[in-house]
Amino acid sequence: MPKVIIKGKPLSLRGQRFEGTVVADKMSKTVTVEWEGQKYIPKFQRYEKRRTRVKAHDELGVKVGDKVEIIETRPISKTKNFLVVKRIQ
Repeated sequence: MPKVIIKGKPLSLRGQRFEGTVVADKMSKTVTVEWEGQKYIPKFQRYEKRRTRVKAHDELGVKVGDKVEIIETRPISKTKNFLVVKRIQ
């Protein structure tokens, strides 16, 4: 996997990849990314929608509403464990 340098330390890109929409970009070099999924409820034999929100490190300068691909990394800060890899739209 390619490596990225953040705060002078190498950051290996490992773990899962997700695609989501940027819903907040107010923090410096940090964005909040959200995506939807479905969870099966056996009791009712139906699926329900679930939303997941995570904070990701942003070196690309993406804006609210952009579709992005993020990848899991080691913890970058207290709340950031993801890195924006590319902008899709």
